[in-house]
Amino acid sequence: MADDAGAEKKGFGRGRGRGDRGRGGRGKGPRKEKPAKDEWVPVTKLGRLVKDGKIKSVEEIFLFSLPIKEYQIVDHLIGPALRDEVMKIMPVQKQTTAGQRTRFKAYVAVGDGNGHIGLGLKCAKEVATSIRGAIIHAKMNLIPIRRGYWGFNEGRPHTVPCKVTGKCGSVRVRLIPAPRGSGIVASVVPKKLLNMAGIEDVYSSSTGHTRTRGNLAVAVYNALAKTYSFLSPEMWQPTVFTPTPQQEHTDYLAKTHVKH
Repeated sequence: MADDAGAEKKGFGRGRGRGDRGRGGRGKGPRKEKPAKDEWVPVTKLGRLVKDGKIKSVEEIFLFSLPIKEYQIVDHLIGPALRDEVMKIMPVQKQTTAGQRTRFKAYVAVGDGNGHIGLGLKCAKEVATSIRGAIIHAKMNLIPIRRGYWGFNEGRPHTVPCKVTGKCGSVRVRLIPAPRGSGIVASVVPKKLLNMAGIEDVYSSSTGHTRTRGNLAVAVYNALAKTYSFLSPEMWQPTVFTPTPQQEHTDYLAKTHVKH
């Protein structure tokens, strides 16, 4: 009888010494609705400005050399025009005490055929995972490509503006402007990259161990990145400095900031 009275007095429903609070009294106020699984929740200032429509083109990002830390920024600004292609998949091995550990390394290029290209690589245990990671890496490595003319400045730019060189490992690649109608005079890997960059006519010259397709792709990517490093006379106007998007919209960012 005494045990029963003690049990009725103490009760068994609370547990863990929480007293009258129980487990339901933790949260204060209504619960916040979680975003959908596929919905993009930006975590950087640049991402918030892009999602809210304050930045409308990827050129605004390149103008201030802002680093892209979220691949969804590129998806949002360029959209379905961006296509990807696998350059190479190769197995790599590491010797451990238990034997060999094999993983797969993927090189993937992304481009819209209109002056933007990115190259990414990823190593993972499965091929699908490495390709998916390489696509994300390539989107965050997106760069602008400057195009020019051979001879008369008629019509749309169709070739590289000047001779440019890129290198990776022992591979050296040189891109030379070509007259309209020449096409892309290059091997398979450079031709894919140049097509995705939107270049129609170019001559190429390569040296080194070009059978290493990964290094060849990186060398072409580095050469294309140098097209904006040479300023021809028409680009000699004085620079007018303007505030970066984060500075321009600082009040908006402070007002819409939500602490997680």
